[in-house]
Amino acid sequence: MNNKMVTLLIVAVLGLFALSQSVFFVPESSRAVVLQLGEPQNMVRSPGMHFRIPFIQSVVLLDNRLMMFTIDKHASFTSDIKSFDIDNYVCWRISNPLAFIRTLRTESEATERLRVIVFSQLRAAIGGKTLGEIVGSSRNVIMEDVLRESNKQASGYGVTFVDIRIKRADLPNRQAIFDRMNAERKRMANEYRFGGESVARDIRSKAELDRDTILAEAEREALTIRGQADAQALQTFSRAISQAPEFFMFSKSLEIYRKAFGANSKIILSTDDPLLRYFQ
Repeated sequence: MNNKMVTLLIVAVLGLFALSQSVFFVPESSRAVVLQLGEPQNMVRSPGMHFRIPFIQSVVLLDNRLMMFTIDKHASFTSDIKSFDIDNYVCWRISNPLAFIRTLRTESEATERLRVIVFSQLRAAIGGKTLGEIVGSSRNVIMEDVLRESNKQASGYGVTFVDIRIKRADLPNRQAIFDRMNAERKRMANEYRFGGESVARDIRSKAELDRDTILAEAEREALTIRGQADAQALQTFSRAISQAPEFFMFSKSLEIYRKAFGANSKIILSTDDPLLRYFQ
């Protein structure tokens, strides 16, 4: 084999190698992002055979299908301080491959980042609702809110959440629930009892104050009326004495006789004693 044949063979091998490095295939279920020196350059949407600059450009294939991941069972608390365990699934897809490559790079990293987003939005939504609303007819509304807020937060990553659903919602250990409910009811009972005692003390204090005020006012009025009556009696007595002083003296003497000369009483008086003048 001469040198010319060897050269042609080497050129043919190098040409085949360069051609193999220039051609890439995009499956029906994927889209391709062409990287030039590690930076995203353009996106290939159509399936089939395509070309790239060998050794300078590389190709990353991204799944164009709907993807799904799950969030393991975790405890969540409602607005009425009720705890229950939920696990849910998330359906998503890559909507902007260029933004996806620039931010998340790989599907595994995207799954971890998106799991955090959905988890935080789910906890926030559940924390604003009661247990009855979550297990009742409001669950669809809650999940729609979670889907909308999650898409807002993930808009810069080039992905779109298609569906977020709760797979299962279970109450935790029943004994723990009973103990927590019992403690909550006791706390509420103590609050009501303390509030009732406080109101009772206020009512009792006000009643005692009103009673003391009423009694003091009544006593004042009684003293006023008694003083007025005594003054009126003295005035009447004075007028009576001034009109018939001799009759008054006679009346008072009879009263003295009645009190002094009781049964078996002995009094020694002189005949000219003033007390005996009405016996003369």
